[in-house]
Amino acid sequence: MNRPHATAARTHSRDGSLYDGRHGGAKNYEPNSFGGPFQTDRPLWSATAVSGVTGDHPAPVHAEDDDFVQAGNLYRLMGEDEKERLIANLAGFIAKVSRDDIVERAIDNFRRADGDYGKRLEAAVQALRG
Repeated sequence: MNRPHATAARTHSRDGSLYDGRHGGAKNYEPNSFGGPFQTDRPLWSATAVSGVTGDHPAPVHAEDDDFVQAGNLYRLMGEDEKERLIANLAGFIAKVSRDDIVERAIDNFRRADGDYGKRLEAAVQALRG
């Protein structure tokens, strides 16, 4: 059966109804340490003449514009039992990662969301890894 596939968009989405298996086990998230997709900083669109010109305009900057504020706020809203389950769940998966640099980078992301979050996760991963 011939399956159509898009060649113009590079969204790194896959496993949908038209997936043809060509990616194998390749990683499709960014950043990664396996040569997968990476950010290019190229504009996502270009100016188009309408009855004037559209364009790329910088988004307004807010004091809490980073990748960690929402995760930290959510963590701090959780009850102690919820935090314990979350830490145990994350640690169980992170402890299985074979590369120490990836483990350290993952834990640092949680630490950047909340110091306690990262500290507890690091201790739990270390306990599981021995």
